[in-house]
Amino acid sequence: MSLLFQIEGAELAYGSHPLLDGAGMRLMRGERVGLIGRNGSGKSSLLRVIAGQATLDGGEMRTTDGVRVVLVEQEPVLPDAPTIRESLVLRGALDDMHDERERWRVEARLDEYLHRLSVRAESDPASASGGERKRAALALAMALEPELLLLDEPTNHLDIGAIALLEEMVQKLPGLILITHDRAFLDRVATRIVELDRGWLRSYPGNFAAYRARKDQELEAEKIAARKFDTFWAQEEVWIRQGIKARRTRDEGRVRRLERLREERAARRERLGNVRLSLDAGERSGKLVAELEHVHQSFSGRVLVRDLSMRLIRGDRLGLVGPNGAGKSTLLKLILGQLAPDSGTVRMGTKLEVAYFDQMREQLDPERTLAETISPGSDWVEMGGNRKHIMSYLADFLFPPERARSPVSTLSGGERNRLLLARLFAKPANLLVLDEPTNDLDIESLELLEDTLADYTGTLLLVSHDRAFLDNVVTQTLVAEDDGHWQEYAGGYSDWLLQRAAPAEAAAAASTRTATTPATPARKGSGAKLSFKEARELGELPARIESLEQEQHALLESMAGLKGSAMQDAAHRATEISGLLEGVYARWEELEARR
Repeated sequence: MSLLFQIEGAELAYGSHPLLDGAGMRLMRGERVGLIGRNGSGKSSLLRVIAGQATLDGGEMRTTDGVRVVLVEQEPVLPDAPTIRESLVLRGALDDMHDERERWRVEARLDEYLHRLSVRAESDPASASGGERKRAALALAMALEPELLLLDEPTNHLDIGAIALLEEMVQKLPGLILITHDRAFLDRVATRIVELDRGWLRSYPGNFAAYRARKDQELEAEKIAARKFDTFWAQEEVWIRQGIKARRTRDEGRVRRLERLREERAARRERLGNVRLSLDAGERSGKLVAELEHVHQSFSGRVLVRDLSMRLIRGDRLGLVGPNGAGKSTLLKLILGQLAPDSGTVRMGTKLEVAYFDQMREQLDPERTLAETISPGSDWVEMGGNRKHIMSYLADFLFPPERARSPVSTLSGGERNRLLLARLFAKPANLLVLDEPTNDLDIESLELLEDTLADYTGTLLLVSHDRAFLDNVVTQTLVAEDDGHWQEYAGGYSDWLLQRAAPAEAAAAASTRTATTPATPARKGSGAKLSFKEARELGELPARIESLEQEQHALLESMAGLKGSAMQDAAHRATEISGLLEGVYARWEELEARR
């Protein structure tokens, strides 16, 4: 494998806050790296450095001659032009290409990717949604065929279909570095995880699942080392402060060592804290939260909801899934009684206290301060009968005291997400509505939000394109199907895939049998039975699953002591086992359903 780029001793600071502190990293051809880290750790800044849009304060970066690097930002900007296609021609500087044949080939590929990503090439870029701007920028990036593609939160604003298509496309790239909070995307795409933590870059072979197992072990070892260091440092401080007699005879070398210890401790940047989330479900709502009967809703002549009847009961955790424009946000407004249906009836339950997380963050006034946003006219937040000072409450969401009086307009996307969560959670709510809450959150905050929602006793409505988040949070899924029809399924996203796949597989099998064999009368009752071989296979599957899980667990445990090729082999096998387990579970579900 040839080298694409390398940085050594990288130094980069934002004000007095170091983002890169002597960091090093290299990328070989064929690698796909997931770059992870807390919000504000410097991930996007690092991508801009690699793309040549920013420079290091110190250190060295080398890119192999001739390597074409393309960056797709978190919020791509499309230049002013009559159409999206013309805007992309300007963005990619295609008019400046000296080779006419190469320009023609790039534009042909651009048209292909615009079609594959369902971008309206002739529409006005000024009116394009966030999702369409992202898909357009991705289409241009793929058309340019870069040796190194840099993606900053590529799944934001994309629906699940577009995310799955992007997963397929990036597999063929010579080199990829991506920032994303989408753990399912990382597991399917990444061959290595690089974590930016307190100015350092740490590399972990394998996908996100392998990284998480290794990281848990490292964090525990780091805590033990920090405790030992602090104990030793405290002992040395006691020694240096002993009486006159001890000072007359003290070892000058020991004094110098203590000075180095003091410098090291002062320079040691403690691990960033976690967001501390808590939800107050308030007073219990009535048993019925909402009931829809034969609801029909159209918009601009297009049917978004067709003859939908459903009931939402207290304690339900419903996920809404569908492509962009399917009407998920519209359906939320219908359920909440904020929008009257064209036909049909919506009945709301009693004693409802609603908290609504809006994906456009329109509830945030950019001119207000953080403190005014959370608790207007008061320095206290009331939660579950307890009072908390606004400064302490904001600190729970990683906002330091000096930021409390800053206007909302100064916050980044991730910070605005945290502030909106803080605002929502500051008041009791027995019906929580979250419309794309995961955008811009780092993975640690996202997993903490999952844990918080797991303990929530109220009713939850969730719109999300994050497959892992849906699997970990919801108990039933309402899916947009063709022509405005919505269908409810038990479980999360993965459960929906299994339930959806079964009829399709059965229909395909029936079609194949019809085409290849003559029709014969079916024996009564024979259609649902398993053959002897299949029954024996079903009986052996639990042992097969247990064996694979034990092997994977043993591999992840052993990776802490492995290095080099041995580490890569173990990570590769652990990832391979994950795929095998998915197949075995799917086969088990199929045979159980037929039995």
